Amino acid sequence: MEKTKVLFVCVHNAARSQMAEALLNSLAVDVFEAQSAGLEPGTLNPLAVEVMKEAGIDISGNKTKSVFDFYKDGKLFSYVITVCDAARAEQCPIFPGLLTKQSTGALKTPRRLGEAIKRGWRRRERCGMPYGKGLRHGSKR
Repeated sequence: MEKTKVLFVCVHNAARSQMAEALLNSLAVDVFEAQSAGLEPGTLNPLAVEVMKEAGIDISGNKTKSVFDFYKDGKLFSYVITVCDAARAEQCPIFPGLLTKQSTGALKTPRRLGEAIKRGWRRRERCGMPYGKGLRHGSKR
């Protein structure tokens, strides 16, 4: 079965989108293939690296990437999820074949990102959807 491709986008691809990519790849590796990019790629945020390390996920070797490079390369995604404010999200290119473009609003802190992930876990539980082979909600690593 082909994995569902998801792109997480934020302004600098320095924290939120990197964290979301790593978490989805960890939680549902056999269902999703997540990537991340930024509108204006910056430098990986050391606080994001630290928070993910505490969760048992190493993103220290990640590089920031441009969403426009993905677009120019013709990469296809089923879902593009922006984790920045609505005004910035509107700057995102429209990818061919896109099933859904979703904006989470401004998840400005790791806590807000964590709350959004927990809401997603609860939705999956209500629908009886499997998590894949990665982490499961409430599990320790």
